[in-house]
Amino acid sequence: MKKKNLNTLIDDIYKVVGDLGQGKPIKITDKQYKSFGKFMEHALRDWSTPRDGQRPNLRMSNIGRPIRQLWYDIKSDKEPSGVPAATMIKFLYGHILERLVLFLVEIAGHKVTDEQKEIEIDGVLGHMDCKIDGQVIDVKSASGFGFKKFKNGTLAEEDSFGYMAQLSGYETAEGTDEGGFLVINKETGELCLFIPEELDKINIRTKINKVRSALDEDTPPELCYQPIPDGSSGNYKLARECFYCPHKFECHKDSNDGQGLRVFEYARGPVYLTKVERVPNVKEITNEL
Repeated sequence: MKKKNLNTLIDDIYKVVGDLGQGKPIKITDKQYKSFGKFMEHALRDWSTPRDGQRPNLRMSNIGRPIRQLWYDIKSDKEPSGVPAATMIKFLYGHILERLVLFLVEIAGHKVTDEQKEIEIDGVLGHMDCKIDGQVIDVKSASGFGFKKFKNGTLAEEDSFGYMAQLSGYETAEGTDEGGFLVINKETGELCLFIPEELDKINIRTKINKVRSALDEDTPPELCYQPIPDGSSGNYKLARECFYCPHKFECHKDSNDGQGLRVFEYARGPVYLTKVERVPNVKEITNEL
């Protein structure tokens, strides 16, 4: 059989699954069935076991996050809040979806190796998802909105989770440079493979040095994202990237002339205002959070 490569990966997966949709069986070996089952067991056991409560340290999985957020993650004196139940469920099915994608890669005849291989760059550890056909691949599940950044190749322009830094770190450690992201749209099942241009990747060693310098400081770096206007009222609100940040109240404690964030309950969801020129005509829920 001719050796396959990443160029045909998505088409090959769609061909196999498409045949099933036309009434043709998929050839799945006993080994593949058992391997997938063992992963599901491991994923459930890992998910159902609470973490030890220790604060995060610098890892390849977080090295690309906005530096102020990372500073608070590692250095804030405040106890981290718990994770909402819905978010915990999202973590579980996201993890399962990502392994399902690799299962599809395998039954499409492509080679998956080095799953969760540990790598190290300048003392920063990480575990890469895998290699596919010899190239480093980070597997992601994404909402329809997030999926577009990979499908349209615009991730480098809006990379608040630091995915490009992760990939750059894994590739630097492995000495490869043609890897990318295999992504599933968890709303539609659509797949895409995004291979970034070399110019869009970062120098991971320079990034590590920059982050470590910031973490050595006693005060947090500048804001990750500046507040944006909330319509034409003169009010300002948190940027979308800050909405789910667990540090938003501490990070913006000086907003509203020292009052901190004010939160108003709109039909579309809460809005976090950093400056209130005109009080919204909706319920304020600041003290209820």
